[in-house]
Amino acid sequence: MLAEADRLQIAAPEPERCALCRRPLGARVEWHHGVPKSRGGRRTVAVHPICHRTIHASFTNAELERFGGGDLTALRDHAEIVRFLDWIADKPPDFHAPTRRKR
Repeated sequence: MLAEADRLQIAAPEPERCALCRRPLGARVEWHHGVPKSRGGRRTVAVHPICHRTIHASFTNAELERFGGGDLTALRDHAEIVRFLDWIADKPPDFHAPTRRKR
């Protein structure tokens, strides 16, 4: 027979994760369109607000459309996003900080 702690661990669902940074989502969640709405995009993925702001501060809608779809794997390889992901990795899910715009 399983101990109570083991039963709770088995029953606990895996937390949903941010499509960009892969950290567990917090209380605030935003939905990112892989292909911008202005270009006919409908599919969305869940992201932290800070991750969403970073995506849009780093890329134009045309650039996001070229990356295509809701798969953010290609974005994760971009140097600016790599730096952001390294910085955000140990922050709590609802962490907030001002987002710098691309110059």
